[in-house]
Amino acid sequence: MAKRKQTGICELCGREEVETTIHHLTPREMGGSFLPTAHLCIPCHKQIHALYSNAELALGLSSISLLKQDVQIQKFLKWIRKQAPGKYPKISKSRQKRR
Repeated sequence: MAKRKQTGICELCGREEVETTIHHLTPREMGGSFLPTAHLCIPCHKQIHALYSNAELALGLSSISLLKQDVQIQKFLKWIRKQAPGKYPKISKSRQKRR
């Protein structure tokens, strides 16, 4: 299933006029197909999946408020909020997730 993209406000970083995709707050493979979703900009969406496995997301990061409380996400948000809406930084998996 292709992710629909649209322009709007990222529910995580709050940047406006960004291209957003739908993020399943509980991953689909963990039973989240019909659970709440959020509209996230592409960099935020990629960063979440680069840092955490689907199991980690389902167990402890299944809401926008929980994501905003996460230390690693907070560091990214502090940086991404300073970036232009059209900027797509290179995102790579964290060292912890590679193991």
